[in-house]
Amino acid sequence: MAKSLTKTWLSGLKRLLAIQAEPAQKRAKRTGLKAKRPAGKPEKKARRSAAETAAPPMRESLVRPRAAAWASGSWTRSFHSAPPVPGRLVNHLSYGLYLPADTSGAQALPLVVMLHGCKQTIDEFAEGTRMNLLADKFKFAVVYPEQSRHSHAHRCWHWYDDREHAGRGEARAVASLVDALVAEYGFDAECVYAAGLSAGAGLTSLLALHFPEQFAAVALHSGPVFGDAHSGMAAMDVMRRGSHHDPAALVDKATDVAAYPGMPAIIVHGDADRVVAPKNADQLALEFARLNRLVDAEGARIAGDVREERKDGVLVRDYVKGGRRAVRLCRVAGLGHAWSGGDDAVPFHSSKGPDASALIWDFFQKQRRAQLEPTAASKAF
Repeated sequence: MAKSLTKTWLSGLKRLLAIQAEPAQKRAKRTGLKAKRPAGKPEKKARRSAAETAAPPMRESLVRPRAAAWASGSWTRSFHSAPPVPGRLVNHLSYGLYLPADTSGAQALPLVVMLHGCKQTIDEFAEGTRMNLLADKFKFAVVYPEQSRHSHAHRCWHWYDDREHAGRGEARAVASLVDALVAEYGFDAECVYAAGLSAGAGLTSLLALHFPEQFAAVALHSGPVFGDAHSGMAAMDVMRRGSHHDPAALVDKATDVAAYPGMPAIIVHGDADRVVAPKNADQLALEFARLNRLVDAEGARIAGDVREERKDGVLVRDYVKGGRRAVRLCRVAGLGHAWSGGDDAVPFHSSKGPDASALIWDFFQKQRRAQLEPTAASKAF
């Protein structure tokens, strides 16, 4: 029965993802460009060593300027030995680390964790988002953890299964990687941020929920509401329709809000997203408003102000506390299930809308997290 449900969920996910791939394929036919390889069938690459630093070849971009995703800094692929999880004695997490150029004599660098979505590699995610270009400009490091095909055939993070052998274990591995990189490279532990797309946004929510002391802020792009789905089938329902429950109540079931240290969050979502319904974005905003104690358990505002404006096809809703943005929601008109303002030569990225990477860094750089005690992630499971 379990195998049957998993197969049904995967086939449903494949159909939903195919919806988003369709416009790009039609564009390619109209412009005479060579059709892209089908999603889920990566082209074969030569095996690379764990510490390889050579930049991968750039692909042609459909937008201008070209993506130049690898910018002028250094790119290293390696793996991290994360704490073991039930059923897995060896828990290796692959990742790519981007260090900006010309950082000699600079202060400790901030670190941005970028979590890809289903059917993505970290190379595609880095190229499509162009976050490395911003890293060069503003001097911060970027790490891209990569889900293993052994863990999920489509490289999806198990965001909906908040157990140690699934989603929480994956979040713990990422948090452990952050600890290791901060210790090795001397990154600024008060300026560590996490951003994710789709399933990566779902895992980012788990990081915010279980390891808040490690992150100064989070960003969730095209992400599902958290705390409702606990199985693959339930996850599909949440993606399509959002939660049937009060988002604030879901937060109270997931954590002790009174003891939670708060978590600034920016949420970006396309109004034309047919994979993760836009309703999820509104519910996520309420969930993080609850985590920041701006609303009560029923979702009624108890602190701060809510400001809203629409400009250039983007609805921006800010939850402001003490004169600072605690939660920002950006709803982008006409954007599907894709990274806003990205390189649309890369699957799940779109040139429509504002540059999400720039929006996210602008939000991040105004946030710091005071380090109080050693994080739970540094402790072995």
